[in-house]
Amino acid sequence: QVQLVESGGGLVQTGGSLRISCAASGHSISTYAMGWFRQAPGKEREFVAGVSWRGGIRLYADSVKGRFTISRDNAKNTVYLQMNSLKPEDTAVYYCAARAGSVRTLEYDYWGQGTQVTISS
Repeated sequence: QVQLVESGGGLVQTGGSLRISCAASGHSISTYAMGWFRQAPGKEREFVAGVSWRGGIRLYADSVKGRFTISRDNAKNTVYLQMNSLKPEDTAVYYCAARAGSVRTLEYDYWGQGTQVTISS
């Protein structure tokens, strides 16, 4: 079992930056693909970014490409999402997820509780 806890969310102005983190426990994530998803009010949860277990493959949703960067530190059992040039439409609860297998599949096995990110216009 992998437990995931997100942190670092908050209120940021349009154009600002924020880095959110996901700390894992219970199992090393070094062999897991890791992903970030988000869910805005009234909308379905959507994929934001994913990184392979070694970090060699990074995938992004078109809406965040060039603005967000996913990274991982397997030694710290932590995954990060650096978010720049934030827009009001980035407002959502952001969830961290882990899966054993390819990063190219969007079905994840473990989920965190989420962290709220709010962008003011």
